Amino acid sequence: MRDGTFAVAAAVVLVCSLAGAAVAATSGSAESESVDGWRADVPAVHDVDEPQSDGVATVDDREFDSVQAAVDAADPGDTVRLEGRFDERVVVDTRDVTIAAVERDGAVIDGGGEGTVVEIQAENVTLENVWIRNSGLERADTDSGVVVNGSNATLSALRLTEIQFGVWIGSVDDVTVEDSIVAGREDVPLAERGNGIHLWEATDAEVRNNSVTTVRDGIYYQWAEGIVAEGNTMWDMRYGVHYMYSDDNRLEDNVAFDNDVGFALMVSKRLTLLNNTAVNNDGTSGHGILLKDVEDSEVIGNDLVGNGNGLYVHNSQDNRLASNLVLANDVGVHITGGSSGETVSGNSFIRNGEAAFAETKSQTSWNGTDRGNYWSAARVADLDEDGISENRHRPAGTVERLVHEKPQAAVFAQSPAFDAVKLAESSFPVLETPGIVDHRPLADSPHEHWRSYYENHDN
Repeated sequence: MRDGTFAVAAAVVLVCSLAGAAVAATSGSAESESVDGWRADVPAVHDVDEPQSDGVATVDDREFDSVQAAVDAADPGDTVRLEGRFDERVVVDTRDVTIAAVERDGAVIDGGGEGTVVEIQAENVTLENVWIRNSGLERADTDSGVVVNGSNATLSALRLTEIQFGVWIGSVDDVTVEDSIVAGREDVPLAERGNGIHLWEATDAEVRNNSVTTVRDGIYYQWAEGIVAEGNTMWDMRYGVHYMYSDDNRLEDNVAFDNDVGFALMVSKRLTLLNNTAVNNDGTSGHGILLKDVEDSEVIGNDLVGNGNGLYVHNSQDNRLASNLVLANDVGVHITGGSSGETVSGNSFIRNGEAAFAETKSQTSWNGTDRGNYWSAARVADLDEDGISENRHRPAGTVERLVHEKPQAAVFAQSPAFDAVKLAESSFPVLETPGIVDHRPLADSPHEHWRSYYENHDN
């Protein structure tokens, strides 16, 4: 046995024996600050004045007491103006029609708790400023606030409440959902709810600046491609965003907080996640970003704060994880299930309970780049002041594996025995144990804004 290996083994034996003893006081380095109270700036979902007058729908100079009657009377190119309350369900089968309330929330269409409230069957239909509520409860029948089965539809500034699915987009192209509020039923168990915005075999849709809450999954992709989702906020649900079998999509500048999982990406390829924020997603699964069977994708510039796992990478290949802030998670990044080929660089791992964990029997070297990652617990020695430490760093090695498998040993995380093992693994290349090694750790964090998550809980 090599001397270095013997030293590691001896230290581990020492720590394991100590772990069974009485628990001593931990290091005084724990921070009293917390990110637990952080929330995004979200709109009031239910605090809105309801239209009191009977509904009036106007087409040119003709007035109707029914949305359906007005839509049936409209010609392509006409606008149907709505004001007041309508108790009905509507099918739009005339193309190039606009249906708009005179002002935002100036008209409400109530579906009476049955079926879908508005179904768009024709192409080039615009629906805007309308409050749509009280769909049926059947998930199997896709009871929704709005079902879109016509291409080139635009849904803008809607409020969808007491719905099963908010917006269901079928096998159509070029649908836009923007500036809308979607809220499900709080009295329906999570597992029985529909999704906020559901994309079924849709292509080239745009989902922008929407607020979604109290549904099962915020934005759900199923065999959907070419979708741009930007500026959306999702909270109080299972998954903020959920991909299944959906390639070539882009997520940018979205916020998911207080969910089970922020962004769940599964069985998909060529995805781009850019500048999104996932905070306090710490439910049963508890991931900021989950990559499961994902390939050839980029996760860049995201803030992953206060989650169970900041990043959870399972059986995923050839992905780039770069320039992300990974802050105050239970585990910063968890690599498992045969994942390989990751390029991991420019990330900041700060104040995580466990910076990284790799379920592997081999050593994973980060990174094939000129610059590595910033690790707040690393021993930095930047002698030539080029921003890169001369010491490699082992964020996931023998000690981390031991603590992960035997949590009671965490009380000794700052003990001399643990420190000796960490120092040996980081300093002596001859001591190669399974786990993760960053050969070029950064001397300073490239994410100067990390403290803002502690300072401003109202965002």
